[in-house]
Amino acid sequence: MLRKTHGFAVNETRLRPIKSRLLALAVLPAVVLPALAGCSDPGASAAKPESAAAKNGVVYNTSVDQNRIRAEKDTAAAGAVPAPIAKDGKLTVATTAGSIPLSFHATDDKTPIGVEVDIAQLVADKLGLELDLQVTSWENWPLKTQSGDFEAVFSNVGINAARVKLFDFSTYRAAYMGFEAKKSSSYNIKGSDDISGLKISVGSGTNQEKILLAWNKELEDKGKAPATLQYYSSDADTILALSSGRTDLNLAPFPSVTYRENTRDDLKVVGKVNAGWPAETLVAATTLKGNGLAPAITDALNSTIKDGSYGKVLERWGLSEEALPESKTVTEATFGTPAGTTK
Repeated sequence: MLRKTHGFAVNETRLRPIKSRLLALAVLPAVVLPALAGCSDPGASAAKPESAAAKNGVVYNTSVDQNRIRAEKDTAAAGAVPAPIAKDGKLTVATTAGSIPLSFHATDDKTPIGVEVDIAQLVADKLGLELDLQVTSWENWPLKTQSGDFEAVFSNVGINAARVKLFDFSTYRAAYMGFEAKKSSSYNIKGSDDISGLKISVGSGTNQEKILLAWNKELEDKGKAPATLQYYSSDADTILALSSGRTDLNLAPFPSVTYRENTRDDLKVVGKVNAGWPAETLVAATTLKGNGLAPAITDALNSTIKDGSYGKVLERWGLSEEALPESKTVTEATFGTPAGTTK
């Protein structure tokens, strides 16, 4: 099982924002635009106990034995799956192992588990297909989805203007990023002014890096000191740097930072921003543009919302606040319209 390795400059403390952007581009295939990289933060999760009773009341099961919530086949949704995809009886899904409770390694360090995996399982069940789960690195999913190696991606992918040119989407969760800091800190991050002069760890090529680069531009336009962006090769290294004071803040998917706030005594959430800032976006299942699979996945997701299995999965991972009342298909044609749910 591969670990995400967006950031190759480890413990880099003096990169200017434009240089960090160029470095991020250097490790990506040409077709994978920076805006295609998404909402996930890089690296593998730190060591995990079999289960952890968190402060928010959620008992996180990180063992191999998941006893997943399953769903019954939805005939109508299954009938909408394009024949070339349905013929092998499998739904080949890509995910990336990075952060609890999204998609990460179980305690055996090889079995992928998490809310993304559970939602993918529900969709496969509804479509009457066997889940064929493939773990890939974050930078590889766009190319491999375009090549047909993956039929869908469930990995905290947010919709944006660059992605809709290549992919179709089925929405299933709210998309937010969270700033985390040491519990003893007094940070309250609401906008660019609040990060001036600070050291912030972030994943290279991600939506959160895109936000920080934009905020740094705002600061520079005001004549204020920009934040210094730092890159680490793993989630464990990032959190070690944060807890030791080598970095002031970490910007990562909100589910991950809230998990750490609820399972550690030294960290807390100090800010929240939509992953699509300055607009809004949603997390969505990602499929190849125009192949016809997205509407079937949308139908499957709405079936799970209706029968309650979707809500149970989010509750299981402490993400009920990110639930959507309805899944919608978003394509290039509907992106930016009321039907597309994003702008």
